[in-house]
Amino acid sequence: MHTLARLIAFSMTAALVPSVAAQVAPAPMDANAVNAANLLTDLVIEDRPYIFAPEPEIAPTEPEPATPVVPSAAIVRAQILLDQFGASPGVIDGYDGENVRKALMAFQAMAGLEVSGTLDAQTIDLLETGLPVIGAYEITVEDMSEISGPTPADYAEKAQLEFLGYASVAEKLAERFHMDRDFLMALNPGAEFAAGETIAVAMTGSDRTGVVARIEADKTLRQVRAYDADGMLLAAYPATIGSEDNPSPSGSYVVEVVAPMPNYTYNPKINFQQGENAEVLTIPPGPNGPVGSMWIALSKPTYGIHGTPEPAQIDKTGSHGCVRLTNWDAEELGSMVSAGVTVDFL
Repeated sequence: MHTLARLIAFSMTAALVPSVAAQVAPAPMDANAVNAANLLTDLVIEDRPYIFAPEPEIAPTEPEPATPVVPSAAIVRAQILLDQFGASPGVIDGYDGENVRKALMAFQAMAGLEVSGTLDAQTIDLLETGLPVIGAYEITVEDMSEISGPTPADYAEKAQLEFLGYASVAEKLAERFHMDRDFLMALNPGAEFAAGETIAVAMTGSDRTGVVARIEADKTLRQVRAYDADGMLLAAYPATIGSEDNPSPSGSYVVEVVAPMPNYTYNPKINFQQGENAEVLTIPPGPNGPVGSMWIALSKPTYGIHGTPEPAQIDKTGSHGCVRLTNWDAEELGSMVSAGVTVDFL
């Protein structure tokens, strides 16, 4: 297992470089464009195929004018296909980046391919299903539940509430379909997100199933990987793992408790102080709570794997030492683990 981690780490050194793929003029961003996107021909860098291929090192030259970064229908398709196979790219938003590349390498590991980080023809052949990846969804009355408006930033104000729900129906549906909220709204211009309305959404498929026997929290790659008892990679998720000020632990621990929709005990004497809040507070549960919709407690006190109210920030901002995933990834992982599962911090 550690051999795979080293292999992925080695590949990441070459593959994770700033991409200029976003400079390619995209097709109109709608369901038809995403469903018709061809991964073999539509992902290009300066007329070279495979946007995930490592870019050569070039001597510095005079800087060129910045090109606006725009989402790509082909990248959306790649993100959704990777998600369907259990290699999570985080939020589906149409942008190339480290989370997409890490998901690609996890897929290659699952498929028994060379972990290169290159979206080559062999990888596309196994990844591409040929089926639509954007479908229609009719908003229901049930989708109107768990909407509680904007969540206050101050923990003392949070503690006065009963539930930290979604700010809007759009935010709830974006999480349900693993999408960035702004991208969901861009895909559905003019949508009111009301019951009975039909919108276009990512078809991410069913959650992964299986029994996780061991978890790797890879601090270098900022990725969580879940393995079964035979050492097969079941799922991989981009993660925020600690920060410089609050590093995550090292070594091996075990899962002690899996708690969906948990409340959160804020204790400034143990972890960190938020604003002027110097007293212990009980923050109510909800997807927009500090630990999101899932808490997987570890045998190291106060540490765990959990969700987040800000899925777009996964692997972009630090945590207070814990392992942070998107809510949907944390929920999927929580459904496959139980007390006693080993968690190795690499």
